[in-house]
Amino acid sequence: MPEFISKTDSVCPVCLKRIEAERVVGEDGYIHMRKSCPEHGNFYALIWEGDLESYLAWADSPGEGAPPVNARKVEKGCPYDCGLCRDHKRESCCVLLELTNRCNLQCPVCFATAGEGDEKDLSLADIEAQYEMLLECGGPFNIQLSGGEPTLREDLAEIIAVGRDKGFSFFQLNTNGLRIAEEKGYAEFLRDAGVSCVFLQFDGLRDSTYEILRGKPLLEIKLEAIERCAKVGLGIVFVPTVAPGVNEDEVGAIIDFAMSKHPAVRGVHFQPISYFGRCELEGDTKITIPRMLKNIEDQSAGKLQAADFSGGGAESPYCSFHASYRKTADGSFKVLPKRQNQSCCDSSETRSFVARQWRGSSTVERSSLLTENSECCSPKPIGLTIGFGKKRSCCPTESYEMDPFDEFIEKAIRDTFTVSGMVFQDASDLDLERLRRCKISEADSNHGMVPFCAYNLTNILGETLYRK
Repeated sequence: MPEFISKTDSVCPVCLKRIEAERVVGEDGYIHMRKSCPEHGNFYALIWEGDLESYLAWADSPGEGAPPVNARKVEKGCPYDCGLCRDHKRESCCVLLELTNRCNLQCPVCFATAGEGDEKDLSLADIEAQYEMLLECGGPFNIQLSGGEPTLREDLAEIIAVGRDKGFSFFQLNTNGLRIAEEKGYAEFLRDAGVSCVFLQFDGLRDSTYEILRGKPLLEIKLEAIERCAKVGLGIVFVPTVAPGVNEDEVGAIIDFAMSKHPAVRGVHFQPISYFGRCELEGDTKITIPRMLKNIEDQSAGKLQAADFSGGGAESPYCSFHASYRKTADGSFKVLPKRQNQSCCDSSETRSFVARQWRGSSTVERSSLLTENSECCSPKPIGLTIGFGKKRSCCPTESYEMDPFDEFIEKAIRDTFTVSGMVFQDASDLDLERLRRCKISEADSNHGMVPFCAYNLTNILGETLYRK
C-alpha cells in the first residue's frame, strides 16, 4: 500500500472540478499524487522521482513572499477566482502579455494552441489597459512579450514604449526566432526597440527533435537567430521543451552549446513537457525535478552537479530549480554559492538583478547609461541603474566614462551563466498549494492576472477554465 505523506487539493482531469488529493510514496519508492473524482474515478500521477527524504529536503527553506495587491474577492475558491484572488499567497514577478494568437509555426506541442481559430491581435489600447491593470495590482513587473509569435506584430516598439512610459523596464521576448533569422536587421530593431532579452525556443541540436516538437527541421534557423542576436549584443536565454523519448538525451549537449556561446547566451531555462494546450505527443509521462537534475549531472560528465541546484524561493520549491555559475579565467564554469531562498522573484531588488543578468552586452550597457530625466532618447531608456557613476547619456552612440564599481558589476553580470527550469502543472498533477504560490501570471482583459498553470489548464477534452 502507498505510504501517506500529506493532503492537498487538485482537480479532476476530466471535469476540472476541485477534489481532494493525497501525496503518497508509491511502490516504486517515488512520490505520487493520488486523487478520486466521484464521477470519473481514481487518478494517480508521478510528481517526484526520488525518495521521501529527498522530497522533504527540497523544501527545507521554502521562503516567504508578499501576497498580491488589490486581490479579488473569493467566491468559488481556487482555482476558479484568479485575478489574483485573496487566497493567493504571493505577488507576481513576471507577467505574460499574449500579443497575438497568430504564429508562423504550427507546433505539435504548444501550450497556447497558437495558430488555431480566428486570428486575433491584442489592440494597443487593450495592451495599455493591461499595463494599467498590472500597475494597480502591484506592478511594474517583468514583462514577457508572448503569443502566438509576438514578432508577427509590426508595432513591438510602440508596445514597449507604452510600457516604459508607465514604468515597466524589463521586456523579455518569447520567440521561436524565425523572423530574427530570416530578416536582415530585425535583431537590431528589437535591440533598439528596447527588448531586454530573447527567450529563444531552443529544443536541441538535432533536426529530428524539431520535426517532432515543432513540425519541421529548424536547427539552422535557430543557429542563425543566435548569431544575429549575439552580433548586436542582444541577450539570449535558451528555452528547451524537454519531452521523454524525444530530446531528454540532449540536456547536456544543450548546456554545453549554450556555454560555448556565452556571454551572448546568458543561460538555459528548461521546461519539461506538461500536457495542456495542444500536445500531439502520445503518453503522459512527466519529467520531474530529480530526473532533470540527474540528466544534467550525468550528461555534463559531472561538471554540473545535482547538488548545485535548489528549488524556488517565494514560489513553491517544487515548481522550479536553479543554479548560477561564474566563468573563470581558463574558460571553465564554477558554481556560485546558493542564495538563501533563491528565486528570480523574491523582491523587486532580486527581479532587477535577474533582469540585468539576462540582458546582453548591449542592453546591459544601455541600461546603465542615464537618469530618467534625459530627453535625448525615444522611446525612454531602459531605466535599470547598475552603479553610482557619473551622469550619463542614454544615446548608445555617445561615449561615457564607467566607474570602477560599474565595471566590476558589469563584468560580474557578463561572466555569470544560469541553468534553471520550471516544472509546470497540468490537470493530472495540479496541486493547489503550489498554485497559490505561483509568481508567473498571464494578463487577461477579462480575468486580470491568472497564474500560468491555471490559465493554460485543460482537461482531457481540451476544455479550459480561463483561456478562450
